[in-house]
Amino acid sequence: MESLNLQPLWITLQVAFYTTVLLILIGTPLALWMAQIKGTKKAVFEAMVALPLVLPPTVLGFYLLVTIGPGGPIGDLWASFGFAPLTFSMTGLVIGSVIYSLPFAVQPLMQGFEQLGKRPLDVAATLGAGPIDRFFSVILPLTRRHYLVAATLAFAHTVGEFGVILMIGGNIPGVTQVASIAVYDHVEAMEYDQAHVLSAIMLVMSLLVLTIVYGLNRKMEFKTRQGDAE
Repeated sequence: MESLNLQPLWITLQVAFYTTVLLILIGTPLALWMAQIKGTKKAVFEAMVALPLVLPPTVLGFYLLVTIGPGGPIGDLWASFGFAPLTFSMTGLVIGSVIYSLPFAVQPLMQGFEQLGKRPLDVAATLGAGPIDRFFSVILPLTRRHYLVAATLAFAHTVGEFGVILMIGGNIPGVTQVASIAVYDHVEAMEYDQAHVLSAIMLVMSLLVLTIVYGLNRKMEFKTRQGDAE
């Protein structure tokens, strides 16, 4: 067996990390706002956020390609500033992954904010806490479990993505070739040994991450129950 190229795995971890960070930053204000609205307006936005759950990845990838690619509205605007094309680049992979994994971050956060309710925030406001102080001293500590779930789901979903990334990033070794595409290439080339090794690494890594997260989640839940009992 030839030496295994681990660069696709490194690219995958980079894309997953950047995507997760951006989703937490973008998903927090979006989930806070969606947790406060009601009625038809909320149903419409919930459906829009959840669309990647039911839309085939290739369809989403196609629309992203014609939007951010050359000739597309965002692609042309981006090029007018002198930047390199978004398609077939790390930046394009992250943009596509953020959109595709959006519901996996927003939905857990919105659930946490809805369970939190307005009362703790109102109490903090009466004590003189500003919006930023209320977020870091009230919202974040009381919804940390939901943040952990959101980050884990977003990261894991991005690691396993194939269709969207292939559509907007192609399969450029060392640039946009992620682990899922590399496994497909190895299988297609009948290189089963390399496919086995790369798949096993991803399997062990995913299991390890989930085990750590579930362990931390249970520990947080236990501490929360202890606090409530006191």
